[in-house]
Amino acid sequence: MSPKYIHMLKSMTGYGRVVEDIPGKKVTIEIKALNSKQFDLSVRVPNYYREKELYIRNLLAKKLMRGKIDFSMYVEVVSENTNTSINEPVYKAYYNQLKTVYENLGVEMPGEAHAGIMRLPDVLSATHEELNESEWTKIEDLINTVVNSCQQYRVEEGEGMYVDFQQRIETIQQLLEQIRPIEKLRIHSISDRIRTKLDEFIDPDKVDENRFEQELIHFLDKLDINEEMVRLGNHCEYFLKTMDEDSANGKKLGFIGQEIGREINTLGAKANDAVMQKVVVQMKDQLEKIKEQALNIL
Repeated sequence: MSPKYIHMLKSMTGYGRVVEDIPGKKVTIEIKALNSKQFDLSVRVPNYYREKELYIRNLLAKKLMRGKIDFSMYVEVVSENTNTSINEPVYKAYYNQLKTVYENLGVEMPGEAHAGIMRLPDVLSATHEELNESEWTKIEDLINTVVNSCQQYRVEEGEGMYVDFQQRIETIQQLLEQIRPIEKLRIHSISDRIRTKLDEFIDPDKVDENRFEQELIHFLDKLDINEEMVRLGNHCEYFLKTMDEDSANGKKLGFIGQEIGREINTLGAKANDAVMQKVVVQMKDQLEKIKEQALNIL
């Protein structure tokens, strides 16, 4: 059966990446999203765009909402223009001092010494430039593109999880239907076993039938599972209904899953029947997979 409102469920797992050329630069933006109980955000941007980091954080928090989010932006300068220049007077001063040291040692200054000078303090100086708003507008568009890609990834993952949830809940419902005929035979079987055991140890003529019937009814009443079966069926229907609601989220589905588990556990505790216990184990297996998946729902 195909899902009716697939778009209601979203996975917390997502990915988006874009590589784009803008005037003089090559920009790479990447978002990775994993499941997390809270919103856990990591942002890496070049220093030149640091003033926009708060804006980026607010944008990601608003659109991605929850999960462990890693945002990375890399910018490669591809034009000849650069805001970094060599401080020639400082370079010459270092060079002359180093040359004097080698002369005093009586050895020739090696060629790789020039590379060493380039790494010394203040040899390279960066000219601070104001952030170009026209350039930022293009980058902002790229960020939104990557966010949308990540969201689409989450939707597609959610579609698969929707189908999986639906199949597993329907399997639990089918197993519940298997229990109903077992339940009718189970009560009679337990009653017959108690009567047989009683006859083995006590003379039937000495048994107070009225008292026995009262005790038997009281005992069987404790083993009755009709209420549990009704509640389990209702919880399963509620789970399926919730998946199609705008408010559908992993936490809510997780809570419903806990209620389903509570009824299944009670069925197992009251079963007192090998066949029913096997059906209960199958229910638990389906529910465990549902609970694991629910942790990854947004």
